Amino acid sequence: MSTKTSSSERSSRKGAPPPLLRTPFVSDTVAKHYDSHCMIDSRFRRAARLLQILWMRDQSIPNAAEEERGAHLGSYLRADAAEDGLNFISPQVHLLALRELLLREEDAAIDEDRLITNTLSSMPLVFNAFGPLALDTKLATSVFRQLLPDFVHSVEGIAFEHSPGRRDERFLADRSAFDVAIYVVTPEGELGIVYCEVKYSEDMAGPCARWRDRYDEALQEVALYKNPDSAMLRTPPIEQLMREHMLAQLAVDHRITPRAMFIAIGPRLNRRAQAAFRVYEKELLPVDDSDSTRVRFQHFTLEAFIDAIDVAGDQEIADKLWTRYCDFRRVYDAAMAVIAPRADDSSNSISASENIPAESGRQKASPRGKRSTRRTPTAQNSEPMEAAHG
Repeated sequence: MSTKTSSSERSSRKGAPPPLLRTPFVSDTVAKHYDSHCMIDSRFRRAARLLQILWMRDQSIPNAAEEERGAHLGSYLRADAAEDGLNFISPQVHLLALRELLLREEDAAIDEDRLITNTLSSMPLVFNAFGPLALDTKLATSVFRQLLPDFVHSVEGIAFEHSPGRRDERFLADRSAFDVAIYVVTPEGELGIVYCEVKYSEDMAGPCARWRDRYDEALQEVALYKNPDSAMLRTPPIEQLMREHMLAQLAVDHRITPRAMFIAIGPRLNRRAQAAFRVYEKELLPVDDSDSTRVRFQHFTLEAFIDAIDVAGDQEIADKLWTRYCDFRRVYDAAMAVIAPRADDSSNSISASENIPAESGRQKASPRGKRSTRRTPTAQNSEPMEAAHG
C-alpha cells in the first residue's frame, strides 16, 4: 500500500508565497465579524466556514434570510439562490445534481437541504469536484490516470451515492454507501470500480453507525485487517472507512466487479481527516501485488485531486475548486483585516513561513499571468496523533 497523498501536486507561479503550514485560527471575534460563529466548529471547520462566506461574497450570493435555517451562520444560501443552483460551480453541474437527486438509488442518503443550500457540506463538494468528470469521461480518464496509473486505463462512467448492496445481507445489511463510484477499465483490460469517500470540513468525531453482528462477521470474511478485533476499527474516525472498505471488498467477493479500489480524499489542512486516513491505513494487512482480488486503500489530498484536473487540461474548473475550497490564505488575510486592520501585512505575508521548506500544494493562480506547471514532490501532511488538534 502506498502512503503517498498524491501522484502530482504542483506549486504556483514562481515567487508565490509558500502554502500555509496549518489552518489559520479564526477567533470568536473574527467569526462573529463575518457572521460565521459556531461554538462547536473545529479549528478547520471554522476556517472552512469563513472561506465559504468569502466565496459567497465574491459571487454576490445572498446568505439565508433571517427566518431560514442556518441564517445565523452565514454559510447557508438564501432559498432563491439555492433554487437557482448557486451552490454549484456551473449550471451543468447543478443540472447533474438535480438529475442524480431524482434518480437516486433506493434508500440513498442524499439530503436535499445540505446539497443545495449548505456551502460547507461535503455533499455539494462531491458534485462540484466529480460532476465535471462525470460530464466528460475523457477529462475523468486523464485525472485518474494521474492519480491511479496502475489501476486506471480509462473511465467509463461515474455514479453518486452508490452502494453495491444497500441493506443486503450479503454485504453489510445497512445503508453504507460511497460518495462516488468511478467505473473504469484497468491497464490489463479488466473492468473495475474506484469507490471513493470525500471529506471536507468533517471533524471525524462521529457518531458511529449502530454496530451490527454482520460487521463482526464481515471483518473476518474480507481478510483486510491485521487484527479484525482491533478497537481502533470501531472508533469514530475510523469505522466509516472500515465499513466502506469492507463494502468494496465484498463487491469483488460477490462478483459485482472483478476489481476495485477504495480511496479517500480530504483537504491537506484538515488534519483530523488526514490523520484518520493514515491511522486506518496502519490497520490494514499488506497486499500481495499478484492478488488482483484484494481491494487496496489509498488516500489523496483534495489539493492533489484539483491539481490533477488542472494537469488534465481544465484549468478553469481547477481554479474554481481551488478558490472555493482550498485557498485558506484568504482566511488568514480576512482574519488579519479584523485583528490588525491598520497593519501593512502585504510586504511580508506570514513571515513565520519564511525559511521553512514549502509543503507541496496548489496556490491561487495569478489573474495576470500563466501559473507554472512545475511538479513538486509530495509531502506527508500531518502525523496521526495530531488528529485532536483540528
